[in-house]
Amino acid sequence: MATKDLAPIAPIGARRREDGRYSWLARLKHDVTARKHPQGAPGGPAGSGRPAPVKAKATAIKAAQSRPLTWKTAVKRATVLAVAGVAIYLVLPKLTQVLASWPRLSTLSPVWFTAAVAAELVSFTCNFSLQRLALQTRGWFAVVTAGLAGNAVTDSLPGGDAAGAAIQFGMLSAAGFDTDTAVGGLTAFSLLGIGGLLALPVLALPAMLAGAPVSPGLAHTALLGIAGFILFVIFGVVLLRADWPLAAVGRAAQGLRNWITRGHRPPLTGLASRLLAERDTIRTVLGEKWWQALLLTAGRLGSDFGCLLCVLRATGAHPRPSLVLLAYSATGIIALLPITPGGLGIVEASLSGLLILAGVHPGAAVLATLAYRVASYWLPLLAGPPAYLFFRHRYGTPTTQPADPQGTDTDPQHRPRADGTTA
Repeated sequence: MATKDLAPIAPIGARRREDGRYSWLARLKHDVTARKHPQGAPGGPAGSGRPAPVKAKATAIKAAQSRPLTWKTAVKRATVLAVAGVAIYLVLPKLTQVLASWPRLSTLSPVWFTAAVAAELVSFTCNFSLQRLALQTRGWFAVVTAGLAGNAVTDSLPGGDAAGAAIQFGMLSAAGFDTDTAVGGLTAFSLLGIGGLLALPVLALPAMLAGAPVSPGLAHTALLGIAGFILFVIFGVVLLRADWPLAAVGRAAQGLRNWITRGHRPPLTGLASRLLAERDTIRTVLGEKWWQALLLTAGRLGSDFGCLLCVLRATGAHPRPSLVLLAYSATGIIALLPITPGGLGIVEASLSGLLILAGVHPGAAVLATLAYRVASYWLPLLAGPPAYLFFRHRYGTPTTQPADPQGTDTDPQHRPRADGTTA
């Protein structure tokens, strides 16, 4: 549910971070000329033959980083901060109740809590493996340290998805990776994660049909999740196989945007063709690595859910796993909304309440929620600064290069390699 992100599905809070961060990357549309990069460093991805939309998005990231702060940007950031503050204020009683259970962590079973931390470690490992697939590399150090540092930024700042993505991609670039090629893969894998999350209630359906007692609230959650999964599959298949729905959406969005900004900004053109080109990029990535991404996504979700089951056993509770699965999936869907950093307060309030509906004693539900968040949110958050320092020790301080408005590489002979040297 916590980062595992540039990202996107990890533990409930991380999953939201991962997906929100990848969604932010996917929304970065900038009409720039595609650049040609030299071959990637040994151990990193190849630097040639990338689709133009993917390169354009990567260039847009650098352009956004080099742009001066405007009053509109300041207003947007202030609005995000205000919304996060109001959300935390509304869930503050439940958040305080969960955090107040901190002294009771000593009453947890050491064996089961250790198993919970190990399960979360496996979940993060699957998440970093997905990023390695997107980056087309076998190395771990740069991927893990950049992921943890970006996750820490995302989980500590309101609306920190963009900032976390910028930190992570800047570190990967400093390590010699051509991150242009990773944007399409990360977007595709995050969509798989959302589909897997929506599919979780389907796994609890046999127990419900067998007559297992389910509270009305969880039953409604299961039905909504199943309906959402069916719609996700239908729309996904249609968009991947047919051009006209996505083209129609692009033309409608383009027309609406041009109507709203008429007289203030130049008209937007070619949005439908760009959406189709990006769809083709995602389809290509899924076609080549879909089975690996599917297994790693299942491993990430399954291990994270296993962490929750272990902390429940550590409290002495023995709820039905099918009911806990419904509570987990519902909390994960709620946490996808980028309201507070890492779902802080939102996850605590929703998960503890849903666990009570699943038949867990209120005291055990609150304690299990805290233990789960320690493993999936707080420990990875604390690992971010040391990961950044280790990265700096090997590669130096990551720097953000300003985007070239013509999309050309001003110094193609001096790109850093994955070993920290320059070409």
